[in-house]
Amino acid sequence: MADRDNIECWLTDMDGVLVHENNPVPGASELLAQWTERGMPFLVLTNNSIFTPRDLAARLRASGLEVPESAIYTSALATADFLKSQSRGGTAYVIGEAGLTTAMHEAGFIMTESNPDFVVLGETRTYSFDAITKAIRLIGRGARFISTNPDATGPSAEGPLPATGAVAALITKATGMEPYVVGKPNPMMFRSAMNKIGAHSENTAMIGDRMDTDVVAGIEAGLHTILVMTGISDEAEILRYPFRPDEVLASVADLVER
Repeated sequence: MADRDNIECWLTDMDGVLVHENNPVPGASELLAQWTERGMPFLVLTNNSIFTPRDLAARLRASGLEVPESAIYTSALATADFLKSQSRGGTAYVIGEAGLTTAMHEAGFIMTESNPDFVVLGETRTYSFDAITKAIRLIGRGARFISTNPDATGPSAEGPLPATGAVAALITKATGMEPYVVGKPNPMMFRSAMNKIGAHSENTAMIGDRMDTDVVAGIEAGLHTILVMTGISDEAEILRYPFRPDEVLASVADLVER
């Protein structure tokens, strides 16, 4: 757990840290420019498995933030990397969007509904009863159950939407099988991200807006943890947990050196 002065590499969450409802958080653009100018390796992490890094880079660009595709790491990529390490050239039945299916294809997996090695559950806005039923039956026949992330709900203009964690709970109730969850707060996602940029826990910081994913995973991965108050956390939220981040800042603007 390094002092901030010794930090050489950065991991940061996206929503609630760099952008809020598609608007850039004040200071985000300046911080990204600061890292780029100093040659500091960084990755933007997200549990959202719907979009590809190209999609997310375009979304950030539309918000006024320049982040290259290569600096974005999603739970879909982390899941594909994990499964590739477990079973090169395996097969999978995948419930998810382009972010997940593209990552699985690029990792060398074959998508199939016939006796797959894995059932992989990701985020989608069109969960199908037929697809969920198929997943339940395949897991019952021996397919291993993987989930990209544990988030039970996702945001929308009308209010919360059921997300991966909620659908995973439905499948678990029907099969008795818990999924292996790859995304935050699994610290393995952070370790995979650090491997991509050649970082070490001793000199890497994690910036997030959630105690239950960003901060706890950062602590378990041995990183310097920074909680910003531009997302969902407030003082009352911090007090709910038995652990604390190394720093609590108003926003990423506090990391920009004037």
